[in-house]
Amino acid sequence: MSENKTGVDKMSFVFGLVAGIAVISVVILLNQNFKSSGTVAGEVVKNDVPAAAAPNQPSNPAPTANVKPLSKDDYVKGDPNAKVVLIEYSDFECPYCLRHQETMQQIAAAYGSQIAIAFRHFPLTSIHPQAQKAAEASECAAEQGKFWEMHDKIFEANAAGTMSVAKWKELAGSLGLKTEQFNSCLDSGKYAAKISQEAGEGAAAGVQGTPATFINGQLVSGAVPYEQFKQMIDGSL
Repeated sequence: MSENKTGVDKMSFVFGLVAGIAVISVVILLNQNFKSSGTVAGEVVKNDVPAAAAPNQPSNPAPTANVKPLSKDDYVKGDPNAKVVLIEYSDFECPYCLRHQETMQQIAAAYGSQIAIAFRHFPLTSIHPQAQKAAEASECAAEQGKFWEMHDKIFEANAAGTMSVAKWKELAGSLGLKTEQFNSCLDSGKYAAKISQEAGEGAAAGVQGTPATFINGQLVSGAVPYEQFKQMIDGSL
């Protein structure tokens, strides 16, 4: 009787062990699939550079693309005539774009007038409901000479989870803008067509998600580390 019970206990133990391993394997597999997934509502959202890639190694940037060159309509930090030009397509509500801004600020501080950094709109409206009006708010602020100030404030609102049309109107006042002019601009959708055109031009050049940055026409997708950008910029100076 004792031997029979011992055999049953051993079988129960083995079965439990196998079942436990199977459950853990499924959890790991699902977690990996979730992390690697980049498609949401039919739109591709680029995640960070893969963990397997060393921070100082380019993750196979795309070949040079036919991206629209800088023009008077662009908002540029640095020297528009610089040897190295970075053109960023971004979405104000995108969490990866929020992280990417820290890298872009670091680049701007490190290189100054040696480079040019331009910001262009690529709102992923099907998954980011506040992105379109945020982009329009930045354009309405630009009318009064404060694009970059509004740009920074919008990303701060992204970080705080306070994105809304009411917030943009509040920010206009805090930035010293003529609020009646700003509010009328924002409510009218005056710049909706411009934003749509920029996004279309980005898509034609190969942008599939945000952030997407062109360095002298070479597309780098995702919020990649500063060291990767530095290597590419230094190689072009």
